[in-house]
Amino acid sequence: MNVAYYIAGTLTAVWVGFSGYSLFSKQQFVVEPLERYGVPRSWWNWLALAKSAGALGLIAGFAIPPLGVAAAIGLILYFLGATATALRARSYNTAVFPLLYLIPVAATLVLQLAR
Repeated sequence: MNVAYYIAGTLTAVWVGFSGYSLFSKQQFVVEPLERYGVPRSWWNWLALAKSAGALGLIAGFAIPPLGVAAAIGLILYFLGATATALRARSYNTAVFPLLYLIPVAATLVLQLAR
């Protein structure tokens, strides 16, 4: 179980970290939906920081388990909010994308709690 947790945690942190980096660097595939959803530009760096901090928190959770749990819970709430934002904007075809991040974060949390 520990090996699965470390593998899932690492892959999830890289995946979420890439998402944070993509937002920091204003990649078109990230920026376009945010504009469509009506998310203010002034929030973008804060959202990128939240994702990046969550990714680092997942890694830190290897050494400090409560920090990893807090990071996973924060990321779950973040991606639930992202899903709700897409649904509120009636962008049903893109609402699945935050779930592609939420599922591995939730799996990492489950594996961490099962250790």
